[in-house]
Amino acid sequence: MDMYQGIYELIGSEMSFFSRKLEAQLRFQHIPWRWQFKTEQRKAVLEARAGTHFVPLLLTPDKWLIHDTITIGPLLSDRFRDRAVIPETPLQRSCCFILEDAFNHWLGRVCVHSRWCYPDNVAWVGLRFGANMMMNRSIDEPLSDSEKEQLAPIRPNMYKDFGKNVCEVNGVGPDQATAVQTDFKNMLGALALHFATNDLLLGDRPCLADFALAGASKAHFICDPEPESWLGEHRDMLHTYTKRFFSDWQEELAPWPADDWVPDTLSTLLDYLQGSYYKSAPANISADLAGERY
Repeated sequence: MDMYQGIYELIGSEMSFFSRKLEAQLRFQHIPWRWQFKTEQRKAVLEARAGTHFVPLLLTPDKWLIHDTITIGPLLSDRFRDRAVIPETPLQRSCCFILEDAFNHWLGRVCVHSRWCYPDNVAWVGLRFGANMMMNRSIDEPLSDSEKEQLAPIRPNMYKDFGKNVCEVNGVGPDQATAVQTDFKNMLGALALHFATNDLLLGDRPCLADFALAGASKAHFICDPEPESWLGEHRDMLHTYTKRFFSDWQEELAPWPADDWVPDTLSTLLDYLQGSYYKSAPANISADLAGERY
């Protein structure tokens, strides 16, 4: 275990869904960690070593550089078992992984659409990407007028080089605005029913799926002005749920519910996913195998 002790470095961006997902897990498991923003100066070295341009990366005290939260999450749960985030019993464990998979893939569509298909939102996020990537600074640190002017070219370049393409690839361009917003509001309704009687997805203890939902919310839904404006009556619910994951988690650790129990209200959320993500996923896989657009 000694090789696992020390500081873990989260390499990514505060504006990234999956970077925030990993941050939420590091915080809950009381793992010593710090940010290393993926700046333009570090980019080439990091990508050469990791073999990918995706974030986050996790640099461990035993010198592993790992990417993909699907791999990182279980590894950390196993290394820090006193605050494990994967249940042991079959139904709870299945729900944990089913929900994590759905949030990882389905929420990403809402994230990229709401961020890149609305010009005012693009202008807002560009400065914050610039703070992380160009200035190696947190988005919580205010920018001077001259710094804002310096970062201004990032906004159109990020949309042109990244945002426009990622929306097209995911089939969520401007023409899909009504469909994306309607689906998002349906999800919020399912979450509201569940969180009316439960603090977390499986009751009182966070699992990997909670970090995925909280990560998307922290980086996008309660962060960016556009999706935040879609929250309506569910605004307080999502803010309260999300902010819990980005605190110090000093409250007493709850056990997993006994007898492999899961909340009855989870069925509403699973029904929503059955009619959305799990309809879309097989069609996307078939299209990919055929070399077609999703």
